[in-house]
Amino acid sequence: MNSLTTQQRVQILGYLVEGMSLRAASRLSGCSINTITKLLVDTGKACQQFHDENVHSLNTTRVEADEIWSFVYAKDSHVDEITNTSIDKDKAGDIWTWTAIDADSKLIVSYYVGDRSGVSATEFITDLKGRLNNRIQLTTDGLKAYVDAVLSTFGRKNIDFAQISKSYGSDNPRGDKRTERRYSPAPLTKTEIKSIAGFPDTRYISTSYIERQNLTMRMHMRRFTRLTNAFSKKLENHCYAIALHFVYYNFCKIHKTLRVTPAMQAGLMKDVMTLEDIVNLAKIEAPKKRGEYKKNK
Repeated sequence: MNSLTTQQRVQILGYLVEGMSLRAASRLSGCSINTITKLLVDTGKACQQFHDENVHSLNTTRVEADEIWSFVYAKDSHVDEITNTSIDKDKAGDIWTWTAIDADSKLIVSYYVGDRSGVSATEFITDLKGRLNNRIQLTTDGLKAYVDAVLSTFGRKNIDFAQISKSYGSDNPRGDKRTERRYSPAPLTKTEIKSIAGFPDTRYISTSYIERQNLTMRMHMRRFTRLTNAFSKKLENHCYAIALHFVYYNFCKIHKTLRVTPAMQAGLMKDVMTLEDIVNLAKIEAPKKRGEYKKNK
């Protein structure tokens, strides 16, 4: 087995962070799907560690949080129909990625992959708190799980917390029978703001930035694209792809409104990281020569 050069690794990661699937990257690079997958796994693990070690002690004041849906191998309603014995049904089904963004620097402060339960909410909010230096104003959607998670983690006196609930009308208000209407966004009919703790400034109660980040995730990770067969087949690889995306977004991608990366705006980095820097995060093992495995065994 021949090892990929740094240039090849940079090229393949470039495909992945710009929204290509593993197989598309395999076709364009001429490398096998197994090679592409291994590169994702190695780099994803390194990115998880890099985020934990570098995104902390933040002087953030305004945070928006949300959760975005996807699924692994099959949607919840079809998990029982899985016949492939190699698939762990406990790791299949709907999966939610919880994300928190700094409204000023646009930095992804924290993310968590799990279900949409109170347990996941608490894990997510606990991780968020551990990365902050000071009091924040937090805005989330109307999910009830946030309330218990935030109050039990921060307490009522240590955070300014508000929720914004949005109600949507029928996606077919005129009775249009065309099937493509099903894929159009439903019209927003009502917005309700509720103060939960502290004294949140009503001017900054919004989830616009984090909802825009949801679009960025769907555009830059093929496995989040709906109505395709590019969905994740393994939970672990799903998490590695997310870790790669957020390191690329935070440290490499120039934000158009800021004209620097979110990490630079937040004071975490002085320069823009490159894909080669991300490649160098992963420890690359030299490929074993033919017969070396039997000799060592």
